[in-house]
Amino acid sequence: MKTQNDSPMCIVIFGNSGAGKSTFAQRIVKRHNIAHLDLDTLAWLPTEIPERAPIADSMHSVNAFINTQKNWVIEGCYGDLLENILSRASQLIFMDLPVAVCISNAHNRPWEPHKYSSEEEQHANLPMLLDWITQYKSRDDTFSFHTHNALFEAHQGAKARICENQYDLALLKI
Repeated sequence: MKTQNDSPMCIVIFGNSGAGKSTFAQRIVKRHNIAHLDLDTLAWLPTEIPERAPIADSMHSVNAFINTQKNWVIEGCYGDLLENILSRASQLIFMDLPVAVCISNAHNRPWEPHKYSSEEEQHANLPMLLDWITQYKSRDDTFSFHTHNALFEAHQGAKARICENQYDLALLKI
């Protein structure tokens, strides 16, 4: 599928945890049959206690994905990775939902087998995730509202800010 100007469809989706990035990305993938990369799958080392992978290693994997796909959607909350690929995006989407909505979404999130070995493991991580979501607007790190908003504001290409759980791909021209 092409964008209106016949260039490749290369979409970057970011926002708080629980904002619906993965769900939105899956809707796009299903509609347009394009490749999908969830940055969670390469941003962390496979260790008992979560530890970030070196950014250079993660970027190598991101670039390998981009270089082998003509049309793609990449989603995540990693501002340090996203800032390196925004220039390659045909569309930027900031899932800027209220924290309360993100918390509700996290409570209702289906099991993510690519992140957790069991539903019980995912459920056990929920208190930490809810705390993380709650701190989104007060943190000043690569995962924060401050970083995401700065990336969005600086981007000169096509972009959209989604501020509610209900959105329409057609209205976003996706």
